[in-house]
Amino acid sequence: MRLRALLETEALGLRLLGGEEELDRTVRGVMTTDLRDPSRYLSGGELVLTGLAWRRNSADSEPFVRILASAGVAGLAAGEAELGDIPDDLVSACIRNRLPLFAVNEDVAFATITEYVVRQVSGERAGDLAAVVDRHRRLMTSGPAGGGPDVVLDLLTTDLDLRAWVLSPTGRQIAGAGEPLAPGVCAALASEHLAAVRTGRRGPHRISIQGITYSLFPIRGHGRAATGPTPKDVRESVLSDWLLAVEADAGDWPAERLDLLQGVTQLIAVERDRRDAARTVRRRLAQEVLELVQTGAPPAEIAARLRVAAPVLLPGVGGAPHWQVVVARVDWDGGDIPGGPVAQSLLEEILVDPSVSGPEPSDRIAVAHAGDEAIALVPLPSRPGDGEDKGPDTALHADELLAAVRDPLAAGLDNDGRLTLGVSAAVHSAEGLRGALEEARHARRVAAARPGRVCAAGHHELASHVLLLPFVPDDVRRAFTARLLDPLRDYDRRHRAELIPTLEAFLDCDGSWTRCATRLHLHVNTLRYRVGRIEQLTARDLSRLEDKLDFFLALRMS
Repeated sequence: MRLRALLETEALGLRLLGGEEELDRTVRGVMTTDLRDPSRYLSGGELVLTGLAWRRNSADSEPFVRILASAGVAGLAAGEAELGDIPDDLVSACIRNRLPLFAVNEDVAFATITEYVVRQVSGERAGDLAAVVDRHRRLMTSGPAGGGPDVVLDLLTTDLDLRAWVLSPTGRQIAGAGEPLAPGVCAALASEHLAAVRTGRRGPHRISIQGITYSLFPIRGHGRAATGPTPKDVRESVLSDWLLAVEADAGDWPAERLDLLQGVTQLIAVERDRRDAARTVRRRLAQEVLELVQTGAPPAEIAARLRVAAPVLLPGVGGAPHWQVVVARVDWDGGDIPGGPVAQSLLEEILVDPSVSGPEPSDRIAVAHAGDEAIALVPLPSRPGDGEDKGPDTALHADELLAAVRDPLAAGLDNDGRLTLGVSAAVHSAEGLRGALEEARHARRVAAARPGRVCAAGHHELASHVLLLPFVPDDVRRAFTARLLDPLRDYDRRHRAELIPTLEAFLDCDGSWTRCATRLHLHVNTLRYRVGRIEQLTARDLSRLEDKLDFFLALRMS
C-alpha cells in the first residue's frame, strides 16, 4: 500500500506536515517507538509511529529523523496527544531528510493505525500467496490435465507393464498407478529404503513382501536424481527424500531400463521441487506468525496475520479456525548435523494424514524452524458447537501422530538420531497462541525424557503448573517475578552473592540443607546465611510451603 492511501483514510486522523512529493512510497509494515535510536528494529518500508517521548529539546529532532531516513522507513507519524502541535524543529528535520511527516490526531489511538496498516499490507500479500498455492495445486493434480507424477507412473504401466508408486519417507503414498498399496506394505518399503540409505547401499534397493519383489529408487530433492551428487552427510536428506517403489526385480534389468527409471525419478524430482517451492509460502507464513508471537506483538497484529494464513491453509472454509502448535526436534549424535531443517521437512510430512494419498494435503501445513527446533502452525476447521474451552473434533493427538510412521522413522534415524515431538491443545484466538507454543515445547521436553528413537507427548500429559504458566498474561508474569526476584538480582549484581542460584538449588533439593550445601560446595552455615539474606530481602519465609511455591513459580516464569 502507498502512504497516499493512509492520508486519504479519514478514520486514521492523519494530517500531512511535509513530504507531499514522497507520498507514493510503499508501506511494508508499521512500528511504534519512542527510542532515541530505533535503527536495530527497522528493516525499511515501515510507517513509524511515535509519541515524541524521545524528544527532550529541539536538538534531538535532527539525529532521530536522520536515523529513520537512513533505515529507509516510508514515513513518520507523530502523535499530538503529548505535546499538542508537532514541534517545528521536527517538521524542518523531516523536510531536510525528505521524510514524509504526519500528525496523528489525539483522538486516534496508535493501535487503530497499526491494525489498519497490518490488515492492508497482509491483505495485499494474501492474494499473491493464495495464487502461488493454487498454481502449485494445479501442477500437482492427478490425471492428464494436471501432469502430476501419476501421469508418469501411468506411462510406466501402459508402456512397460510396470506398477509403481511414489512414497514419502514415512511411507505415505503420494502417487501411484492402479490400486494403492496397503499401509503396512508402504511402511515396510519406506523402512527398507531408509535402512539401506543409512548403510550406504546404492539404489535400487530390493525387498520381498508377501511373495512380491519391489525395487526402490531414491528420489532426491532439489532436482537431484538417484545418480546425482549426494549431500555431504546422508542424514541431511534421508528423512525428507521421496522414493519410487516398482513392483519388479531390477536386479536383472538391462542398463537401458535402469537408465529409463532413473529418468523417471528425475521427472518426479521436478514435481517434488515444484511442491517445495509452494511450501516456502506456507513456511514464510508460519515464520511471520511465530516471530510475532515470540516477540510479544499485540494480539491485534497477530490476529491480522492469522486472518491472512487461514484462507491460504484452509481455502473455502468460512469462519475463524482453531489453531494447534506442534513442536519437533531432531537430534543427531555428535551434534554436527543441523536438526532444524530435517525436523521441518519431517514435521510437514508427519502432520499429513497417512491414509490420504497425493501431495495436496501438505498444502494445509505451515512449518517454520529456528535452530534445531521446528514449529508447526496447524489450522483446524471450526464446527458449530466448538466453544472457546473445547477444541474441534479434528484436533491432533500426540499418541496418534507417530503411530503409522514410527517404524520407518526409526529406520531412518538408525542408531544415532532421535525425534521428539510435542502437541499443544487447540486454541481459538491469537491471545492463546503464545501459551500454545510454550505448551507444545513443554510437551516435547516430556517426550525427550522418555526412552526410544521416536517419542511424542501431548498437552494432557503436562503437570498442572506447567500447563497453567504459559497462559499467564505477560504483565502479570513481569509483576510477579519482579516483586520476588528483583531484590535478589539487584543484591547479586552489587555483591556477587549468588542468591538466585542458591534459591534455585535450595528448592531443587526440597529444602534439604545438607543436600543443597553439598550441591553448591558450601558449608551449611554459609547456606543458612544466604537463605536468611533471601528471606530478609523478600520478606518471605522459606520454611513455609506457600512462600516456597511462590519462589518456584517466579523462577519458572522468569
